[in-house]
Amino acid sequence: MKKLCVLLVLAFVATSALAQTAVRIRGAITAVDAITLSVKSRDGKDLKLTLPDNVAVAVAQPVRFSEIKDGDFVGVTSMTVNGEEVAIEVHYLASTVPAGQLAWDLEPNSKMTNATVRGKVVAVGRRELTLEFTGGPQKVVVPDGIPLVRTVPGTRADLKAGEYVFVSGQAVGDGGLTAQRIQVSRDGVRPPQ
Repeated sequence: MKKLCVLLVLAFVATSALAQTAVRIRGAITAVDAITLSVKSRDGKDLKLTLPDNVAVAVAQPVRFSEIKDGDFVGVTSMTVNGEEVAIEVHYLASTVPAGQLAWDLEPNSKMTNATVRGKVVAVGRRELTLEFTGGPQKVVVPDGIPLVRTVPGTRADLKAGEYVFVSGQAVGDGGLTAQRIQVSRDGVRPPQ
């Protein structure tokens, strides 16, 4: 009987895990109403996402490299180029986000590093951050012209047709999508990740 109960619990956990999968969606808003966000994804798909009452909305704002300082907690999407990590974008993170590094889907072979800034170098033609996370320190080259962004709290009123979004959501077993957190562009500043 005990084995049967354990098997049933494991089956339930496996079914729940299969029923909901984390998804990241990037694209332009095509329509929005009280319960649905329609997005044309960057790969051309027309998607409809359910907007729960508690969906978190944040708005992207630009920052300058000179504003980044030691102790700031950032996310850096990068790629390895000629043996160096080169940033594609840098964005500020909430302190509740876990530090670490993982494969990312912004570009093929990109990775995301969530870390604390522990050093900054500005030289002629070169900017560099030293990041500290559980994997150890890492230097990242930060080219001129890449997006440097901070998000600030937004509201559903910021979700407008034509704005660009980065959505963290869930795909459910029936093929539906639910938005959990939405970062949205404003004044031409797009969420970069």
